[in-house]
Formats: sequence, structure tokens, C-alpha cells
Amino acid sequence: MNLFNIKSPYHVYIYTCFFSQFFFTFIFTVNLLYHVQIVKLNPLELVLVGTVLELTVFLFEIPTGVLSDVKSRKLSIVIGYCLIGIGFLVEGLFPLFTTVIIAQILWGIGYTFTSGSLQAWIADEIGEERASSAFITGAQAGNLGKMIAIPLSIITGYFMINLPIIIGGLCMVGLGIYLILFMKEENFQPLDKVNRTSTWANMKGNLEIIIVYSRANYLMRLLFLIALFVGFYSEGFDRLWISHFFEAANLAAFTNQSFVILLGGVQFVVVLLSSVVLHNLNRSPFYQQLNKIYVALFVGSFLIICSLLGFAFSTSFISLLTFYILIQVARQAMYPLEDIWLNKIIPDSSIRATFFSVKGQVDAIGQIGGGPIIGFIASGFTIKAAIIASALLLTPVLFLYRTVLKKSRG
Repeated sequence: MNLFNIKSPYHVYIYTCFFSQFFFTFIFTVNLLYHVQIVKLNPLELVLVGTVLELTVFLFEIPTGVLSDVKSRKLSIVIGYCLIGIGFLVEGLFPLFTTVIIAQILWGIGYTFTSGSLQAWIADEIGEERASSAFITGAQAGNLGKMIAIPLSIITGYFMINLPIIIGGLCMVGLGIYLILFMKEENFQPLDKVNRTSTWANMKGNLEIIIVYSRANYLMRLLFLIALFVGFYSEGFDRLWISHFFEAANLAAFTNQSFVILLGGVQFVVVLLSSVVLHNLNRSPFYQQLNKIYVALFVGSFLIICSLLGFAFSTSFISLLTFYILIQVARQAMYPLEDIWLNKIIPDSSIRATFFSVKGQVDAIGQIGGGPIIGFIASGFTIKAAIIASALLLTPVLFLYRTVLKKSRG
């Protein structure tokens, strides 16, 4: 197979997976540090930035998906990457709270244009059977992109923290231009007016099925409730951990260059350890049994809660790093287990994507609701108190998982 056939839909998909993850990681390795050190966002502003992003994605996910079905997958993807790139350019060039908020809206809308459209496009162009292979290879290419991007982002950010954000934004726009030139769209069948109406009707019907089934299926209700509590805790921690790390470890003597190297190194360790854990999970047969998955999710949640409390109360540089890495690796290991659980209890494969979408929306609702609460606690009291509150917000999932285990054994 010619890896340099840049017009082949299969290879365009693989290249897009690689470069999109490369550019995202190149940006995000320094993005939160930029918000804290250069834009000087306070704890409430940091959380509000994430809330605006989540709210934007929540509001635009369905309309942009319908546009992709009605007009063009290619057009949707190109618009998406260009908007993402413009959003990051605005953020990197203008270090103000207002422009950071505008950037979240721009790249949040852009993300919804690409979400699902890239997968739908490749399935149209090369068929569902071959697309399965493309999805796996694309995921591997994306992970490779992340691994390469982190050290390059460290080197670039060492000279100027916002430089990776600006370069990454320009490259995202460049990815959109590459797709204009080389992405083929030969097998796309746009919906006619009748099918457009039926699409909305099907979406409504699918949601009604999910509501009815969730009412009848206790495990499904518990799963969605767990997703809500996970959303409650995660947004605040994700936005505030760096600020707490700086305060607790007393890193006032560190330069911005030192911070870039430190945080880039931490993210690299998280990616490496997560890859090892996921590889071992993939080789283990235990994930085929729901009871063992429930136990693993309970243990993972307990580990995250303990690590959140440890992170909140720690003042040692090493212990702070250890607790942060434990939290991130546990989360990465739990994501596929949660997907396996949901996949195994979905009653109708024809609406599988809708079930996953609903779970994602429930998590987003949790983040939209929980983020500002954590932000107000951080602003009104301390960031330490906000991290403790995040741990407390996650605590109910332990009781929910215990209920799941009892229900599955009964």
C-alpha cells in the first residue's frame, strides 16, 4: 500500500487523524499554562472558559451534524478545521479573557462540524467494512501524533508560551486547505427534503426510545447518572489543577520556560503510562465480563477520589505530580470500560450512536452545571477547597457503582 498516495480517501483519513491530534496536542501542551501565566485568568475565569466551550459544543452538536448530512461531509469538515484554527489564532494572538472566550466559541463550533463527519465521510467513500480498519489505524496514527507533538511543543513554547497556540492554529487552517485540495467526496448522497424531515423524525423517535428504555432499565439510568456526576467534578479540576499545583508546590522561582518543560514532561508521562495500561487492558479477557468491569470502574473512581483529596492537601512537588498522574491515567483507563458497559446494555444496535451521544450530552450537562460551582468556590475561598469539592462531587458514583454491582449479582 502506497503510504504517500495523498489523494486516496483511506490515506487522507489517516493523515487527518495524525495531523489533527498532532496539532491539538501541540496546542494543549501549553494552552492551560498560557491561560494562567500570560492571560492571568483567575480561578472563576478559568472554569468559565471551559463552561463556555462545553455549552457551545452542547448547543451546536446536532445542528452541525444535520448540516453534514444535508449539504456535504467535506464542506462540514473543512469549515470545522478552519474555525478551530481561527479560534486558536485569536486565542494565541490576543491574551485577553474576552478573546479567550471568543476563541472557545469559535473552536467549539468548529469541533462540532468535524465531530462524526470525518467518520461518516470515510465510511461513505470506502465502505463500512474497510472503514473499521481505517478507524483502528487512524486511532493509532492519532496517538503517534500526540507522542511526537509533546516534545515539539515543549521546545517551541520554551521560547514563547503562546507560540505553539499560534502555530497550531495556522496549521489547523492549513489542514482545512489540504482537505479542500485532496479530499474526495464521490459517494456522498445528500438527504432530499423528505429524508431531511425523516432525519429529524428519526432523531426524535430514537430519543423517545432511549427515554422509554432508560425508564425501564435500571442499569441504564445508573450509567447516565454516573456520567452526570463525572461531568460535575471534571471541568473544575481540569481547569484549576495547574493553579493549585503552582500554589501548593511554591514554584514562584520557576520561569515560564521551566513551566513549559515541566508540564510537557508530565503530559508525556501520562500519555506513556496510559498507553501501557490500555495495552494491558486490551490483552486481558476480563473486560468481556460486565461484573469485572463494574469492579474496575468502582476501583478507578475510588482511586480518583483519593488522588483528588491527596492532590488538594499535598504541598510536596513529588506527591502533587504523583496524584495528578494517577488521576489522569485512571481516567484514560476508565473511558473504554465505560464505553464497553454502555455498548453491552444497548437494546437496539441501530440507535447505538444515539445512546453514546446522549451519554456525552449528559456528561456535558454535568460540566456546564458543575464547572461554575467549582469556580465560585475557588474564587470565594481557595483553589484547595475547590479541588476538595470536586472530589466530594464525584463521591456519589461509589454508591452508584455499589448499587450496580448488587443489581448485577441479584
